[in-house]
Amino acid sequence: MEKILLTHGSGGTLMHKLIDSLFMRELDNPILREKKDSAIVKIGKKSLAFTTDSYVVNPILFPGGDIGSLAVYGTVNDLAVCGAKPLFISLGMIIEEGLDRDLLERIVRSVSLAAKRSGVKVVTGDTKVVERGSCDKVFINTSGIGEICYPGLSVDKIKAGDSVLVSGTIGDHAISVLSKREGISFSSKVKSDSAPLNGLIARALKVSDKVKFMRDPTRGGVATTLNEMVTAGKFGIAIDEDRLPVANGVKAGCELLGFDPLYLACEGRVIIVVQKLHEDKVLRSMRSDPLGRKARVIGRVVKEFPGKVYLETVSGGRRIVGMLSGEQLPRIC
Repeated sequence: MEKILLTHGSGGTLMHKLIDSLFMRELDNPILREKKDSAIVKIGKKSLAFTTDSYVVNPILFPGGDIGSLAVYGTVNDLAVCGAKPLFISLGMIIEEGLDRDLLERIVRSVSLAAKRSGVKVVTGDTKVVERGSCDKVFINTSGIGEICYPGLSVDKIKAGDSVLVSGTIGDHAISVLSKREGISFSSKVKSDSAPLNGLIARALKVSDKVKFMRDPTRGGVATTLNEMVTAGKFGIAIDEDRLPVANGVKAGCELLGFDPLYLACEGRVIIVVQKLHEDKVLRSMRSDPLGRKARVIGRVVKEFPGKVYLETVSGGRRIVGMLSGEQLPRIC
């Protein structure tokens, strides 16, 4: 009998197979079939984005954030990349018996501050306490609702020649969590990039109507996110290795532990695909936001290798960059 493994939650190949073979099969409907970060639903004449996510990060406190702020920002970002203005979120907490109340208060205060920073309200919630050993300190589920302000973002609009942008350095969140979990320190301290992207994304969408698609590269990292874009096989994506923004501490962590930064999770970065003619104005708008100062073009959409993502290496070669096939780091979000 097949067993569920940690790898089934990695964001990579096994998770996609599980979703397609079980959840999509049993729950299939036109909205779910779109597989967006948020479902786009219509109520009367209004178009709303609706999303949900659960957070089981270990440890629950890490450099640059904690499970409370992470839960808020993750949900806000899933709404924002679909062209929505985030409005309301829920807060569901599963608490392990024996958790220090002071720690719980710290997490709830973090939720409050993150919600204010993101411009959303926590309007409903649920609290459960389970027996000691039934969960790891605290798990959080958040759902979010936002109003669609920029309709029409779709992977189907992407065409050869479009530019692929990222809003900042990659892999910071994963290395931050790992360093805290394992007690590893690097010469350059790495902090999680966990942050709300709705302001930065709104800036980009205001300056250009040629943004085709957006997604935040969480589990599975940039490589898996780009592979999700090319699954229809209509185009390929070429990444320039020399342009990938990777912080020194993340480079050190990857060299020490054998990781590839392309597969490491981010929690405050967005990938934007935009028509090349509007590349510069979108970059300028992103860099005018504190969260996008290190934004850059990392690649382009190409006719070559349809359905594939490949890396143009600094040595002048090419290598195919597939979807994450294993679990680099479990429980990072």
